[in-house]
Amino acid sequence: MADYPFLAAEFLTALEDSGSVTAATGWTPHHLAAQRGRPFMPLYMKTHSYGEYVFDWAWADAYHRNGLAYYPKLVTAIPFSPVTGPRLRAPDGAPDPDCGAALFDAVRETAAAAGAGSWHLLFPDADTRARFAGLGLLERVGVQFHWSNRGYRDFDDFLDTFTARKRKMVRRERARIPAQGLRVEMLPGTALGAGQWDFFYRMYQSTYRKRSGTGGYLTRDFFARIGATLGAQIALALAYAGSEPVAAALYLHDRERLYGRYWGSLRDYECLHFELCYYQGIDFAIRRGLRWFDAGAQGEHKIARGFEPVETWSLHWIRERRFAVAIADFLVRERAHIQRYVEEARSLLPYRTADGD
Repeated sequence: MADYPFLAAEFLTALEDSGSVTAATGWTPHHLAAQRGRPFMPLYMKTHSYGEYVFDWAWADAYHRNGLAYYPKLVTAIPFSPVTGPRLRAPDGAPDPDCGAALFDAVRETAAAAGAGSWHLLFPDADTRARFAGLGLLERVGVQFHWSNRGYRDFDDFLDTFTARKRKMVRRERARIPAQGLRVEMLPGTALGAGQWDFFYRMYQSTYRKRSGTGGYLTRDFFARIGATLGAQIALALAYAGSEPVAAALYLHDRERLYGRYWGSLRDYECLHFELCYYQGIDFAIRRGLRWFDAGAQGEHKIARGFEPVETWSLHWIRERRFAVAIADFLVRERAHIQRYVEEARSLLPYRTADGD
């Protein structure tokens, strides 16, 4: 995915230059630069586990209870973004298939110099995972819910694949938007002005205040920077009551996939979250011919709206041998649970079977 927005230099630089990702926020950049036979790989020294979405708090607690320090640790990830994708960027195309060993050596050298006892590669795509195969890294599996485009002509064509009951549910939810006096539009990032970005940032902060009492990880300047440099890969869904904007949801996209990122609303409106964060995204993906829609982490309520369970991955190196053994055992048991969960989630999908409704 050459145009994957989250690994673009413009995106990663905006995180740092805006003050969103710095030593002060617990994300100290230690990126591995591209060299002969080795691609660029983002790398951060972390003093906490916030903003990662692969939860290792229990591992940190086990270290603490045994008198050991879990932090600092090294993380290869897209900060605050649980989006699967490439984690290696080669200046001349695809990374060398054998680059994993050299990168792993460089990671361990960085860990030794920084006093870090572990490295965590989060949400890699299949190509990135393949580069690190056979190096003894622990693999952890997770679950998200993504939407797949099966060549739908429009939203109604997509809904025609649902059972009658679920189809009526979605149509009823979408009808609630105009019934509440709301209208919605999806604007390209290139058309957004400072006022629209200001409103979106208010919504972003309001959502985080409701969830955690904070204003969120990202600064207003970060959004200004990606708006200026990655506008062609951004879309913003806005809901209006009359002429007043009342809610917003931000998306990024590349040539194959749509990524739903952040949303917020001034007031509670029935079904507006579903409309802005799911249905507008599906509509956009169908119009653009995008193959997939990643609407973000968690959210079992996505299943009834056509989002299917997909496995996500992370790779882990743990320096302390006894903890590596214990974590490996935990991951085996966790994977069996995840597999059962995926099977159960698939049984709840709204699509018609071969026998009809």
